[in-house]
Amino acid sequence: MATTTGFQAPRIRQTAIRDESFGGVVYHIEGELVPSLTVELDRVPVYFEHHVMLWKQPAVQIGIMPLRGAIKRIMAGIQVIVTKAEGPGMIAFSRDGAGQIVPIHLAHGQSLDVREHQFLAATASLDYTYQRVRGFSNMLFGGNGFFIDTFRAGAGDGILWLHGYGNVFEKILAPGESIDVEPGAWVYKDPTVEMRTNVQNLSTGLLASMSFVTNRFTGPGRLGLQSMYLHMPTGT
Repeated sequence: MATTTGFQAPRIRQTAIRDESFGGVVYHIEGELVPSLTVELDRVPVYFEHHVMLWKQPAVQIGIMPLRGAIKRIMAGIQVIVTKAEGPGMIAFSRDGAGQIVPIHLAHGQSLDVREHQFLAATASLDYTYQRVRGFSNMLFGGNGFFIDTFRAGAGDGILWLHGYGNVFEKILAPGESIDVEPGAWVYKDPTVEMRTNVQNLSTGLLASMSFVTNRFTGPGRLGLQSMYLHMPTGT
């Protein structure tokens, strides 16, 4: 969808995928309201949030993979460990909420920034780190910041599966192109995409005012958006 100014609106991501193969695994995404992800495991393990497994074959082995920076993550209410699954066999994941599961294929050396609470699962070839982002827009929702998780394909090609609430749309930003987004609506971005907070004070002229807050993203790179955005509680 293009406007008369040439602006391309974000486009919805594919909702159903069958028999897709990348990074050493085959996967399927099915379902409309609360979709599920099924991964066929062979040589490449996957890791995931502890509570998102839906079912597995008995032969699939489950273990624990700790994350660095555990104390800071505990204080922020973010997971400090993730669960690892090894094949052979099939395993399925689903989040307890209406939305869309989006696969991101990362070639060796590529990385992606992801908003907290959007991660579902990833192949073991992806490194998982994080950073805290502070700012006025986050203080509005009772915290002093939120986390951005960064996934990097450091040990070969890999797949990152994310969950977005509602539907997930993607905007490809050209160099220098910008878009303003409601702070709870973005899901992922390329590291080349710059993010900053804009605060506009609105006044009625009758001693009443409010702040209108957006995040401005500037390209080049991909930006993922969710149509049913949520403001998750953050730690202090």
